[in-house]
Amino acid sequence: MIQTNYNPDVLSCLANLSNDEVFTPPNLVNQILDLLPKEIWENKDAKFLDPVSKSGVFLREIAKRLMIGLEKQIPDKQKRINHIYTTQLYGIAITELTSLLSRRSVYCSKTANGKYSVCNEFKNEQGNIVYERLQHTWVSGKCSYCGASQEVYDREDALETYAYPFIHKDITIKIFKNMKFDVIVGNPPYQLNDGGGTGSSAMPIYQKFIHQAKKLNPRYLTMVIPSRWFSGGRGLDEFRDEMLKDTRIRIIHDFLNASDCFPGVEIKGGVCYFLWDRDNKGLCKIHTHDGNKNISISERQLLEKNTETFVRYNEAISILRKVQSLKESSFANIISANDPFGFDVRENNSYKRVKPTFKKTSFKDGVEFYYNGWKKEGLGYIKKDTIQKNIGWIDEYKILIPKAWGIGNMDKDWLNPFIISPNSCCTETYLVIGPYAKKKTAQSVVAYTQTKFFHFLVSLIKNTQNAMKKVYQFVPIQDFEETWTDEKLYKKYKLTNEEIEFIESMVRPTEIENEQ
Repeated sequence: MIQTNYNPDVLSCLANLSNDEVFTPPNLVNQILDLLPKEIWENKDAKFLDPVSKSGVFLREIAKRLMIGLEKQIPDKQKRINHIYTTQLYGIAITELTSLLSRRSVYCSKTANGKYSVCNEFKNEQGNIVYERLQHTWVSGKCSYCGASQEVYDREDALETYAYPFIHKDITIKIFKNMKFDVIVGNPPYQLNDGGGTGSSAMPIYQKFIHQAKKLNPRYLTMVIPSRWFSGGRGLDEFRDEMLKDTRIRIIHDFLNASDCFPGVEIKGGVCYFLWDRDNKGLCKIHTHDGNKNISISERQLLEKNTETFVRYNEAISILRKVQSLKESSFANIISANDPFGFDVRENNSYKRVKPTFKKTSFKDGVEFYYNGWKKEGLGYIKKDTIQKNIGWIDEYKILIPKAWGIGNMDKDWLNPFIISPNSCCTETYLVIGPYAKKKTAQSVVAYTQTKFFHFLVSLIKNTQNAMKKVYQFVPIQDFEETWTDEKLYKKYKLTNEEIEFIESMVRPTEIENEQ
């Protein structure tokens, strides 16, 4: 039967500006607002700020709740509307376009004091949803506030600068006159292109909005952000440490797949939203979501003992504790840092790489050279004196692994290492495991990397395509004089049937392979 009277919410139909500036669906907004205590909606003095307003959906849904919660205290509907909109709801738009969209959503008029505005007490067009066009403050090619690249974002006046007001000036002090906010809520921009790449190589920026929000010391703070901060990484290590040690984070909802929150949007590593409760410290209740299911709930510390990253799977905690109880060295200790042989050279004042000179045919005293694309184009050969680092590794067996592989989902990713013989090296495309004097030892190491046990422990840190040596931190080193299988590893670490079943259910079959 076709419903002819269906009237969809226009804010659930908006196309996103980009993966960096994602509009928040109304149903997700209400899930986030459900984290706040119910009594907040009956407090006529509570003040709410969305410092990154795009569609205005957060303020609109807050207004709906306050309209219900304050009905007994302010029975007259128009007086209630005027009170809520003029004294309780505040927003800072991220662009001129989103300021207009936000006012239209919240005030039902593109101007707060317009003829059709639901609030009839505003004296200016902006109302309490403000936007101020700002320029970046350039210092040595970077913005001193947000770190944006001058090369990318130093634009003419007609183009958007992406100098977001909330993190570029004390705009809340300037415009809202030192107002104290009870609740700060929103969905900040996630990243900026730094001139050196896009996607996971772009510069994260969402952590700066959370830092700024905390400076305002609200009673509650809740935002939806990428989950990549769980393991830190570029620009996020300090933020990760701060968040994981903050016992005021009382609730986290973690979504393994971002599309479960933002349909049609891919965000590597998933997304999460959290509740920061200024006046109540304690354990954090962690909800893990996959698809439409809340697959686990656990109340625990965010930072597990002897770890530097957040373990996002509640069921993994007991497994990790058993592994760490043997106090074995980390597999990360036998993996090279990025660019193991020193071929990652850039042009002056640029991210552009200087490609090493090599030949496709062997020559006297040439060293085998493994580069991105060698499988299709043929193995290369390079002069030994061009190798800048780890010269002593050249004449031993080495295991190469890509520094980026998979997508950050343990049920899809699989590492495919390969052994290279003595008299060889590689570009920064690969990391090196080893080196080893005997090929048999290298073969034993490769066999270990092909276990589900190995991949499971890697997945506790690796939540994007990037896989530098730190993602192998939880993997213990074994005695590689013998060959390891999952069965032998499960027995060694005394895993229960339930723990084994969890690993087996979360890691994909080994016979499915990814291309390197």
